[in-house]
Amino acid sequence: MIREPAVAGMFYERDAASLKRHISKYIIDVKEKFKAKGVVVPHAGYIYSGRVAGEVFSSVEIPDIIIIMGPNHTGFGVPISVMNEGIFRTPIGDCKINEPFANEIIKNCSYAKKDIYAHLNEHSIEVQLPFILTLKKSFTFVPICLAEPDLNKLKSLAKTMADVIKDKEVLLVASTDLTHYESAEAAKQKDKLVLDAIETLEPDIMVKHIREKDISMCGWMPVYVMLHCTKILGAKQGKIIRYANSGEVSGDYDQVVGYGGAVIL
Repeated sequence: MIREPAVAGMFYERDAASLKRHISKYIIDVKEKFKAKGVVVPHAGYIYSGRVAGEVFSSVEIPDIIIIMGPNHTGFGVPISVMNEGIFRTPIGDCKINEPFANEIIKNCSYAKKDIYAHLNEHSIEVQLPFILTLKKSFTFVPICLAEPDLNKLKSLAKTMADVIKDKEVLLVASTDLTHYESAEAAKQKDKLVLDAIETLEPDIMVKHIREKDISMCGWMPVYVMLHCTKILGAKQGKIIRYANSGEVSGDYDQVVGYGGAVIL
């Protein structure tokens, strides 16, 4: 199956040359890249969150296999949706799904299901691919779309992923935006709680803050799974790469969306 772009022309340019020029503005020269187990990246329109995403992806060595987890904004599909075959098409190239990896996750986690419907119009995974393609011409990936709030089920997915990865070089990408539509100062205070928990690899504390402070972080499930999985795989610390908000572009600091980028080492 060819999964056509859902948000080309909206979140980023449909024209390949224009898209390449735009992304090039956000790619930075990093002399010594991190060998990261995971990353946290935003998924808004590139004019808003592209600089954060670009700096994160520029900062890490990108291996041949990637697992990209994003939240389900559309409501379609199953709670833990794994697209297990085909390609995601982008204006600058096609990205092939790693069928063996995807099928192993589905086989070994009873909550993960083969599903395409959660992915067809979902932007949170799609928008990461042009950045990765710019930095890594050849790779395969597993797209996982999450709408499962049960922490035990998410931990089961994380454990399965860690078992499947084992000693292989795999980058886990957790796609999320942070606080939505609050003042820049309020967003900064709330988002600091989330980013501090990411930095110290404490997913359950992150969820505690989200629930107690009513933090409107859309991709907490991908981040939760990624943190648990990377900890099983031996991660020791997180490092915040950049924090920004939409007001820095729009000029509206009364109703911003927060964007955080991090690497997990």
